[in-house]
Amino acid sequence: MRLDITGRHVEITAQLRQLIDRRFVKLSRLLNDTAISASVVLTREKYRHVAEIVIHARGDHMLRGNGQGTTWPLALKQAAEKIEQQAQTLKGKWAKRKRQGDARTVQAPPAEESTQTPRVVRTSRAAVKPMSIEDAALRVDGGAETFVVFRNADTDAVSILYRRKDGNLGLIEPD
Repeated sequence: MRLDITGRHVEITAQLRQLIDRRFVKLSRLLNDTAISASVVLTREKYRHVAEIVIHARGDHMLRGNGQGTTWPLALKQAAEKIEQQAQTLKGKWAKRKRQGDARTVQAPPAEESTQTPRVVRTSRAAVKPMSIEDAALRVDGGAETFVVFRNADTDAVSILYRRKDGNLGLIEPD
C-alpha cells in the first residue's frame, strides 16, 4: 500500500511517522491486500491538531476519517477509528456477497461432513395442474421458472418439464 503523508504547518518527524505507521498496521491487517493507497494530511491550527485519513480500497471504495484533538495521538486515533468502522462495514458487504455467491454453482461438502445426511429445505408448495406438454413448455420459456411440475392431460401422470443447460427442454415422465 502506498502511503502519502502531508503536513500543513507541521513538520513530519520520525516520531510522527512512527505513530502513523502504528495506526496503519491495524488498518492494513483489517483490509488485507484490498487497500491500494492511503493519504494522511496533518494540520495544526493554533491549539488544535487535525488528522485526515483517506484510504483508496479495491473497487473504487474511498474510506475517509477525520479526527481532531489537542495531541497528535488523539487526532490520529479518532480518524483511524472512523476508518476502521467503514472498513468493517465494507468487509461485511464483501463477505455477504461472497456467501450469497452464484445460486447455480454447487460446492462439494468437505470430507468430514460427508457422513452427515443432507438437509432438506422446503422452499414452496406448488399445485400440480393438468396441462399439455406444449402449455408447460410455454410456461418454462415465457417465465423465469427453470422447471414446471404438472399433470399431463393426455396420460394423467405427474411430469416435470425443465430447461437444460444447452437451451433445450427436458421432460421427465414416470414409467
